[in-house]
Amino acid sequence: MSKKNNKKKIIIVIFILFIIAIITAFIIYLNNRIVDDNSGFTLKDDLTSEIYVETNIEDYINTIEGKILEKPKINNKQLGKQKIEFIYLNKDNRKRRGTFEIEIVDTEKPLVWLSNNYNTQKGKSIDLEKNIMCVDNYDNKPTCKIEGTYDINTPGTYNLTYKAIDSSNNTFEKAFTLTVYEPVTNQNTNKTNTSSESQEPKYTDFKEVLNNYKTENNEIGIDVSKWQGDIDFKKVKDAGASFVMIRVGSQKGTKGEYVIDPYFKQNIENAIENDLKVGVYFYSYADSEKEAKKQANWIIKEIKDYEISLPIVFDFESFDAFNEMELSIFGLNEIANTFIETVDKAGYKGVLYGSKNYLNAIWKYHTAPVWLAHYTDKTNYEGEYFMWQMCDDGKIDGINGYVDIDILYKNSSEN
Repeated sequence: MSKKNNKKKIIIVIFILFIIAIITAFIIYLNNRIVDDNSGFTLKDDLTSEIYVETNIEDYINTIEGKILEKPKINNKQLGKQKIEFIYLNKDNRKRRGTFEIEIVDTEKPLVWLSNNYNTQKGKSIDLEKNIMCVDNYDNKPTCKIEGTYDINTPGTYNLTYKAIDSSNNTFEKAFTLTVYEPVTNQNTNKTNTSSESQEPKYTDFKEVLNNYKTENNEIGIDVSKWQGDIDFKKVKDAGASFVMIRVGSQKGTKGEYVIDPYFKQNIENAIENDLKVGVYFYSYADSEKEAKKQANWIIKEIKDYEISLPIVFDFESFDAFNEMELSIFGLNEIANTFIETVDKAGYKGVLYGSKNYLNAIWKYHTAPVWLAHYTDKTNYEGEYFMWQMCDDGKIDGINGYVDIDILYKNSSEN
């Protein structure tokens, strides 16, 4: 056989192999290509989800013949319709793309901090709409208004209605009364008072707290600021306290400057010198995530030279200014989360401070450990907390005046 014929055969073989390879690749492609196919699964009747409630693909699938391979991230922070695409393996073991649409909705009414009755003196300047806290979980500025008429200059009782509506048309409505009264002049200024004014003020003794609450799974301590003045931390330590939370500083109102507590330096140095564990807190008016991050970094700079063994605390109690901030409840929670995440990234432990009522009503979307404030003998707060501020009328050796007393838990099973 000539070389020419051999070469021809080789070319033919190569061509055949090439064709086989193309056919094989095409078959593989046909078998593995992802085509749109909604026939392999069924959906639940309800394809809605509440805003800020985390969901996943399985929450909407009723039945599926195979299994889900790729799950999309569902955006639960934006209202409206959302297209969902996912990859699944059907009963023939072939990849398919399923698609459907969900809707993120808001069915929660605005939150209005409203009493049944308000009293004000005749002629006194009052702005009820400003003083009554009205916020929404989603809207930065829900529509909040008082329906009815009243006259601050005319004594009497006025029946009014407070109404709040958000962008999803969720409506809060409640009747309340405003009483305008004449100022009363006290004619008995020289009368001797023999009632409660002559009695010794009530207080919570730190020694009694130790006796009643101390266990092997907790520690008892205090939290302090400039309001406690000069503190003898040796006496505090000898009295049985094992830790102290110290205010590092505060913000001068919304968008205000940061001010270091005038007693911070001496408090933290003297506490550490007397072998007390220390943590710090900052009284914040943060109205943006940017502001919260800035505050956290400011605190980190102020404490860098000290051994901080307990958390750094985000203390937001500025709810009288909440309306003016035009923040949603979720937005405020994100501010707290940003502060705490910044602290955590710096190697510290960030936590959230809050009273029982505000933890239940406002701090619903935070992700941090909680320092609970609830002034009672036994708290009925049902959430998780690592520390409990049980009173603000404590008395302990080393401090002239009242001080907050706290219980720090070594594990969450005891609280």
